[in-house]
Amino acid sequence: MNRAIQALLSGIFITFILDFFLFLGILLNYINYYNIDLYYNILFADNQNGFLFFGLSIILGYIVVYVQNYKVSLITVGVLSFLVLLTLFQSIGHSVGEVMFMQKDKVLETSKRTYSGDILYDGREQIAFYERNLNKIIKISKKDLKK
Repeated sequence: MNRAIQALLSGIFITFILDFFLFLGILLNYINYYNIDLYYNILFADNQNGFLFFGLSIILGYIVVYVQNYKVSLITVGVLSFLVLLTLFQSIGHSVGEVMFMQKDKVLETSKRTYSGDILYDGREQIAFYERNLNKIIKISKKDLKK
């Protein structure tokens, strides 16, 4: 197999594993914390950044296949793995989820009502929203929102 293809496939494999654990930590410690009805596959697929994924795949593939110093490869992959696995801890996974998904101090309007609070997760068809006046999490259909 061509070394460039081997590097790309190796990078994609490593990046995929890192992404898997990143989104698993977010699902367990942020999405489930707020009882947002969301499957892992949808979370994983809807929130992928293609440029970041393939950029990291190319970089990691290059480091693993072309860099002759195995310590550099092992340290790079090991440190990234350690950082991603930290999201499995509740406080860190929750914080990463907040950074990625929470939008603070938003006002959403429907034809019937105006809501003020924080967007917890902006999904495909619904928005999980913490309504401050009601002091609870509500789901708002995107179809009902005023543009």
